[in-house]
Amino acid sequence: MATTDFAPVFEALRGAVKKQEKTLAVQSDKPDYYCLETRKPSPFPQHKGKSMFFCGVKVGKAYVSFHLLPLYMNPLLLKQVPPALKKRMQGNACFNFKTVPEKDLLKQLSDLATASLKDWKARGWA
Repeated sequence: MATTDFAPVFEALRGAVKKQEKTLAVQSDKPDYYCLETRKPSPFPQHKGKSMFFCGVKVGKAYVSFHLLPLYMNPLLLKQVPPALKKRMQGNACFNFKTVPEKDLLKQLSDLATASLKDWKARGWA
């Protein structure tokens, strides 16, 4: 169950990628975990024909994590991460938030998700 303090953070981050539901499938939509994946089967043999994780928002003990897998898979997308978001990065594809992000950060996350989906569509993955 989502921590009450993190519920607004979770909802704000979830809202940053909600529009991608038009193309991607909702794998999970719970109060503490939201996940989008491809509708198409993965082209990678290790996925054994199943869909691929695209992004997720997860409530943790100390923060809410926003994972965007395409950043890990495409260095050019990773280079598009603005400096303000880079400060919140953990690894190559995760951003952590303790408070509701400012509107400009949410827009940057949304723009990254849109660019990522465009990339995956061009590759035939989504």
